[in-house]
Amino acid sequence: MNSGDKYFIWQLADWPTMRYDLTVLMRPLCAVSRAQGLLLGRLADVGMPLRDQASLTVLTEDVVKSSEIEGERLNVDSVRSSIARRLGVEIGALAPIDRHIEGVVEMVLDATAHSAAPLTIERLFGWHAALFPTGYSGLTKICVGVWRNDASGPMQVVSGPIHRQCVHYEAPPATQLEAEMAHFLVWANDDTPEPALIKAGLAHLWFVTLHPFEDGNGRIARAVGDLFLARADGSPQRFYSLSAQIQRERKAYYDILEQTQKGTLDVTGWLAWFLDALLRSVEGAQHTLDAVLVKTRFWQRWAGTPLNERQVKLLNRLVDGFQGKLTSSKWATIAKCSPDTALRDINELIALGMLRKMIRGGRSTAYELVD
Repeated sequence: MNSGDKYFIWQLADWPTMRYDLTVLMRPLCAVSRAQGLLLGRLADVGMPLRDQASLTVLTEDVVKSSEIEGERLNVDSVRSSIARRLGVEIGALAPIDRHIEGVVEMVLDATAHSAAPLTIERLFGWHAALFPTGYSGLTKICVGVWRNDASGPMQVVSGPIHRQCVHYEAPPATQLEAEMAHFLVWANDDTPEPALIKAGLAHLWFVTLHPFEDGNGRIARAVGDLFLARADGSPQRFYSLSAQIQRERKAYYDILEQTQKGTLDVTGWLAWFLDALLRSVEGAQHTLDAVLVKTRFWQRWAGTPLNERQVKLLNRLVDGFQGKLTSSKWATIAKCSPDTALRDINELIALGMLRKMIRGGRSTAYELVD
């Protein structure tokens, strides 16, 4: 990138005055609003315990998938336990506390449960510190809770081998960050004229374009977007996960982001993609709610039945949609018990009428839930 080139949107003379064509966006805006209304209307009829379970499921997916976008895999049980502790939702046995996961969960819950609170420098620094409690990103020491300083060179998003890297994006220099972030935060906290969902899309784009931290910018950008979505919903509970949808459409997300950041300040294309992905996320939440209802009804039916911890764990796996066929050997592996104990657990559930042998189990006998 040569000095004087206008290659990225933050280099344009009228940055950060982003423009969009509301007539183009009106149809997707209406579609998302209608889908949100249908989902929230359905949730209003199911009662608080089920809403809490649905929110727990969605928040768990949100935390896990947002980290997966950055190539980091978190333990799902640990994430779910951490969120359940904070929400006061009963899920049975809790997983051991993981310091790193606790920090990620704290950021996501602060963004959504306290969305009405102002977005401030101190709050963003707190999120960043929560993401990197040891001061390390992997094996690399990073500056935590401060804006990046570009000591190692410009902040770039690159791909490919070291000798043949492709620069997809270069962020504004660190010397501009204080003024850039001040401008962003004034806009974020002001009562501006954009529709609430449009503001969520603009906030996500604006933050990730500034890339103000040494690491963690993608996850914090998605948390910023979730904060504005929670404001748009007017609810501290989350019932759909845009991060999970972005993870499913990761390549398209990075493609539209790169195209937008190398384009003009007319960001209609980005907002159209954002709203379409949001619509798919909200519509997909109906399936999440279906699964929560099935699971709740299952346990309501068997309430009071004495079961051990291993049986509860494996039954939950089956209700959630077990991948492949459940055999006694898989039971023993997952429950961390002996084959004899696994078979005894299974036979007890068969006697209770909760499990049955599959008609075609292959060479090994497999088991399934009784409908």
